[in-house]
Amino acid sequence: MTRPAGRTVLAVCASPSTPSTTQRVLDDLVTPHLARLGLHVSALALRPLPAEALVHGDAGHPALASAVRRLEHADGVVIGTPVHKASFTGLLKVFLDVLPRHALAGKVVLPLATAHDRRHGTPLMRGLEPVLASMGGPRVAPLCCLTAKDLDGGPPPGATALDRAVAGFARMLRDPAHTGLASHRRPTAPRHG
Repeated sequence: MTRPAGRTVLAVCASPSTPSTTQRVLDDLVTPHLARLGLHVSALALRPLPAEALVHGDAGHPALASAVRRLEHADGVVIGTPVHKASFTGLLKVFLDVLPRHALAGKVVLPLATAHDRRHGTPLMRGLEPVLASMGGPRVAPLCCLTAKDLDGGPPPGATALDRAVAGFARMLRDPAHTGLASHRRPTAPRHG
């Protein structure tokens, strides 16, 4: 299959809420920034996917099969999730469970979290990193964890944590040698369940 000349990114929103701060960040901030960097971005909201098919892992359901194909054809994936009880949402968990075992192999992933406190991002990544690693060992950019304070006013564009995270993710997509932060760890015993 022929890909577009530019790199393609799927922006996945794993928020079960509507309206959703996570969806707003992806739509209003992340997608336009990636587009300005020359990347082709499409959105995938998990909330409208059929709950019964997700819970039962019915990968053959047309809506889930379509979502899996879209992820399969992306070079990079932004995974946006609110922090729920120091972890990612159950909606993201059931979606990741539906994906084929090596669905993220060869891809670059940017985890993006919205939280009340930036410190909640650390336990979220402890849970998410081994799951991502078990799905083909994608190159994972450092987590960008945003709070309401980050999203209300703040520094000018180009100076925020989100701008830095998106720019770093784009560099990783363009340059296979670029690995994000040198201190970014990979888990040694991945699991997927």
